[in-house]
Amino acid sequence: MPVDPAVLEGRALTKVYRMGDVDVHALRGVDLSLYAGELIVLLGASGSGKSTLLNILGGLDIPTTGTVVYRDHDLTSATARELTRYRREHVGFVFQFYNLIPSLTARENVALVTEIADDPLSPEEALGLVGLGERMDHFPAQLSGGEQQRIAIARAVAKRPDLLLCDEPTGALDYQTGIVVLEVIEAVNRELGTTTAVITHNAPVAAMADRVVTLHDGRLTGEVRNERRVAAKELRW
Repeated sequence: MPVDPAVLEGRALTKVYRMGDVDVHALRGVDLSLYAGELIVLLGASGSGKSTLLNILGGLDIPTTGTVVYRDHDLTSATARELTRYRREHVGFVFQFYNLIPSLTARENVALVTEIADDPLSPEEALGLVGLGERMDHFPAQLSGGEQQRIAIARAVAKRPDLLLCDEPTGALDYQTGIVVLEVIEAVNRELGTTTAVITHNAPVAAMADRVVTLHDGRLTGEVRNERRVAAKELRW
């Protein structure tokens, strides 16, 4: 395992949803740490608890029991305002659906984030990073699904987040386009050093990761570290 201190730690995380008279256990005592600069893939079938875990780590949800600590800040005892600040200042999100504003160009969609961030990339820099420098004045309807997802990635990384959390970013794309999007996420992780977690149910994606964590029925059931990729990144750094 990495020897550096964890950027984000979840300990003994459970999440129980009440559905009528039935308790649905989405997470059942999960421990997970994210380390600076790594790319981790969360692998598992639908309903395994991946999205619930990512939402808790990103401050979009709170666990039923357990703790989440970002650096030295206990997020499980944070107020709603403090969680909003955590998401705004430290976390970039990429979801399956792009959530772009159709009446704004690619540049303007990214600028929505850069205008409220403390030390952002410019929209032009962020779009260049994802290979859309020549498409920045196009509207979403003029772009393919893969290009729209790359805009969403540019928007997420433009504020230079400490954490980039991606929930099924290729779920709405065909296989080849999905590979391009995943390569963009890997490039962002490599070039910016952003700690990155990617949810997927697609096992071949695991080759791009420093670590692969497998979930099943709300439990962490496996973890594999890609020693070759980690060693290569350490040499670059």
